[in-house]
Amino acid sequence: MRIIRGSDLQPADPTPGMDRRLAFELPTLWSGQVETAPGAVSGWHHHDVNTSSLYVVRGVLRLEFEGYDGYVDAEPGDFVHVPPFTVHRESNPTDAPSLAVIARMGGGVPTVNVDPPPGRRDG
Repeated sequence: MRIIRGSDLQPADPTPGMDRRLAFELPTLWSGQVETAPGAVSGWHHHDVNTSSLYVVRGVLRLEFEGYDGYVDAEPGDFVHVPPFTVHRESNPTDAPSLAVIARMGGGVPTVNVDPPPGRRDG
């Protein structure tokens, strides 16, 4: 057993507009957090073969994803499930930073930055 202090988190797999920080990584588990600045919109990305679970601690995590026209908002106390290879982006429509805790399982590449899906754009 070990404890990883918040002050020990390391910068991780960057996507424009998001500050991911790694707590620990095992062969099939990635654990950390993501903070999204007020008004920020991330780049489009997916998480390879990994299944991701996010728990929203504070703020609003807005999600857009391939195959869905529009967006959904996750708020404090909400969990988000992101299946493998799901092309998506997050944003923060509020004036305060959002924070979510991430657990990613599968052992693939943590984050793959990609071009926007057909019919979508950056920013």
